[in-house]
Amino acid sequence: MRNVKLIIEYDGTNYHGWQKQKNAKTVQDTIESAIKGLTGEKAELTGASRTDFGVHALGQVANFKTDSNIPGDRFSYALNRILPDDIVIIESQEVSPDFHARFKSKGKKYRYLIYNSRFPSAILRNRAFHVSYKLDFESMKKAASYFLGTHDFSSFRASGSSVKTSVRTMTDVLLERDDKIIKFEISGDGFLYNMVRIMVGTLVDVGMGRINDDDIPKIIESKNRKSAGRTAPAEGLYLVEVYY
Repeated sequence: MRNVKLIIEYDGTNYHGWQKQKNAKTVQDTIESAIKGLTGEKAELTGASRTDFGVHALGQVANFKTDSNIPGDRFSYALNRILPDDIVIIESQEVSPDFHARFKSKGKKYRYLIYNSRFPSAILRNRAFHVSYKLDFESMKKAASYFLGTHDFSSFRASGSSVKTSVRTMTDVLLERDDKIIKFEISGDGFLYNMVRIMVGTLVDVGMGRINDDDIPKIIESKNRKSAGRTAPAEGLYLVEVYY
């Protein structure tokens, strides 16, 4: 069987996340249905990231096995004719049989958008976290810099999450402001459940003066979820890229 890799962009507003669920519409089952309609095969799509309800993707990666004779680079064109407008295959290609979208991943980049304005945006209501309070951007920027490097990020892990280790390495952190939009981008070798959203919620609390920017190292060292800030909502989060 041939192995086909997809790079996928989607608006997660109308989906209960990436992963298949009973009695709920997800991105994975929507694409699998499109593949079945195209090839007649029941494909098992493997995604690099199990994005949550309402989370978006600019570069989700997935792969599936097929006996179809459709060229790998033509799947994007064929599937885009079948898929709904809020899911687009931006690239497809045949890859080696051992490629696995999740297990071969070396890291990911996420983006989070904050809309900092007195009133919400009608256009960005499902694509950014609206914060009406004035935020101290410079304090937030200083706080974000402490996420760089290798740390135990237990304080930024949702309760109930079970992983072998909470140690992760963040290789790049960016916080920038363009008028009302604050963009947070972070790259690392792996992320814990809700980790980026808790980071952003903590940065917002710093911007509001609820947490001091210099307290971030102490919060990391505490390894206690209660010491960090709120969990920012899903709609501001984007999976930007998966590294291999």
